[in-house]
Amino acid sequence: MKAIRCQAYGPPRTLLLEDLPSPKPGPAEVLVRVAAASVNFPDALIVANRYQISVDPPFTPGSDFAGTVAAVGSEVGSVAPGDRVFGSVFTGAYAEELTAPAVAVQKIPDGVDFAEAAAFPTAYATAYDAVRSTAGIQSGQTLVVLGAAGGVGSAAIQVGKVLGARVIACVSTDPKLAVARTVGADDGVVYGVEPLKERLKELTDGGADAVVDPVGGRYAEEALRATRYGGRFVVVGFASGQIPSIPLNLVLLKGVILKGYEIASFMTHEAAAVARNRSEMWDHLAAGRLRPYIGGRFSLERAAEAVASVVDRRAHGKIVIEP
Repeated sequence: MKAIRCQAYGPPRTLLLEDLPSPKPGPAEVLVRVAAASVNFPDALIVANRYQISVDPPFTPGSDFAGTVAAVGSEVGSVAPGDRVFGSVFTGAYAEELTAPAVAVQKIPDGVDFAEAAAFPTAYATAYDAVRSTAGIQSGQTLVVLGAAGGVGSAAIQVGKVLGARVIACVSTDPKLAVARTVGADDGVVYGVEPLKERLKELTDGGADAVVDPVGGRYAEEALRATRYGGRFVVVGFASGQIPSIPLNLVLLKGVILKGYEIASFMTHEAAAVARNRSEMWDHLAAGRLRPYIGGRFSLERAAEAVASVVDRRAHGKIVIEP
């Protein structure tokens, strides 16, 4: 089989396409022929050895995948060869085939294609936990999403709408604003063109109930200044590559609740919320209320280009690799 390999830590361009033996499933594993794998920002961090957990090269990057079950181990009864499944692993998805624990995969709902299924697990788990649990969004409240045309940002827009919020998208270009509106944003701001704090206060009649920020960088503080008294600001990540320094006097004066969300820590410490959120997520996916926006499709040979488009923040929605 063909697979993308990281032979040494570095930028996306160092990724190589190689031939490897087909993997064999263990007793509790399934072998999946990969039809689509989505690109997540942490995939690039792992390749560059900038993630919280290191993986020794050589390895095949990629976490979220969808495909068809080719074989199952002797202890597997939840799925069978021929089933359409999707799931997530830590690494290994950028390949024509992979093995995964049977507990890590589930059947794809009718009406959901492989690309949509592959684009769903990490981005929507992150967005759902951040918006539903960490930001605590309630129906009728106003949610501001930074980086709203990216994978997590576009998912957060949809989650906010499912929960009954008014969602304002913050993006860097007009084409990205169009994407944000396509996935459900009620209004939007193009930062760098419009003054972010002032425009958000206008759109929210004085301040947002919550902000979800997967970007960091220069606009985080402006968005925080645009919250109402007692609003919530949720730090999800730093896709801009810049970790902002927030003046704590703003937190004091505005009574802002500043919270962080990181998926592994949340899963460890908030097991009950995770179980509820995942159940709700899958129901929304099956019903069509949550559906990823696929902004680009790349062959396996172009995987390095696909990853680079996410790192450089050129991507709209979710990027998928289709072996």
